[in-house]
Amino acid sequence: MLHGTRVVEFEGLGPAPFAAMMLAELGAEVVVIHRPGAGSPVAGVRNLLDRGKRSIVLDVKNAGDLAVARALVARADALIEGLRPGVMERLGLGPEEMRAANPGLVYGRMTGWGQDGPRAHQAGHDLNYIATSGALWYAGVPGTPPLTPPTLVGDVGGGALYLVAGVLAGLIHAARTGQGTVVDAAIVDGSAHMMALLMSMRPTGNLSMVRGQSLLDGPHWARVYACACGGWLSVQCLEPQFYATFLGCLGLSDDPRFAAQNDPAQWPAQTEALAGILAAEPRAHWEGVFAGSDACVAPVLRPDEAACDPHMAARRVWGEGLAPAPAPRFDGVVREVGAPPERGADGAAIRAELGL
Repeated sequence: MLHGTRVVEFEGLGPAPFAAMMLAELGAEVVVIHRPGAGSPVAGVRNLLDRGKRSIVLDVKNAGDLAVARALVARADALIEGLRPGVMERLGLGPEEMRAANPGLVYGRMTGWGQDGPRAHQAGHDLNYIATSGALWYAGVPGTPPLTPPTLVGDVGGGALYLVAGVLAGLIHAARTGQGTVVDAAIVDGSAHMMALLMSMRPTGNLSMVRGQSLLDGPHWARVYACACGGWLSVQCLEPQFYATFLGCLGLSDDPRFAAQNDPAQWPAQTEALAGILAAEPRAHWEGVFAGSDACVAPVLRPDEAACDPHMAARRVWGEGLAPAPAPRFDGVVREVGAPPERGADGAAIRAELGL
């Protein structure tokens, strides 16, 4: 989809490399400017997030390497960076300088707190950003600390995906007008924006500011339950017909304890009763009970288990080494993507292409 689009990425951590990976998977030519050194302290020498990209190692504090970086940006359609506000400006690679040389450039900026505001220059990480934005509040049941899967809600959901959307919109705008733009993708902004779906339930009284009292975080039918084997089972049968199917599979259709689906006063007792029922058998037993039904029940799988799940395997979602397939798909095709390159592997070729 993005064949012929050139993107320059300045190496960073987490959401910015993820966004650049997605653009590469969509067909863009992405050149990542790696810093001198052994590699990412988190991901190592060959980073999965670099798959599909080309790599050049540059020390942009060196005048010669800085000239190479500027030459790359001058011929690019988009730039992605995830450094603290002001760093790129101090390096002479800020939006004003780069867009003066390349007016159509879409300059994508990825931060946690944003380019401005009281916390803009403070350090932080995924959990801090979603805690501040409100996105962490409903993650868990009352009496337990809010907890979300690491990086998914903030770095990826509220960060990388919003940066990708911003860059794509900027590319469309530049194609129509010849003018680039600066995309300010802040995790606090994106993760708060993701709350719009929950906030839409406030007028109907289905969203409370008290944990455990809302339609999606309080009911007995929206929980993860422990099984006898130590495994877990997810249950979320929201609609009445699916709730009825769920009770039917358990043989509880006529049990008066579960007749009221949406009475918050009964949710704690109903949750306790269901917990006892589901804890009596191993996960495999319940998988058999609910197999093929519309009860909206699924086992909680480790990533290596997910790779072997029949549905996930049929869709080829997980590849070798637990590398997830690109998403979304176009025309039903699972796109192939190149392996992460060695750091600097394309340096000589890129310099030659630039005439340097």
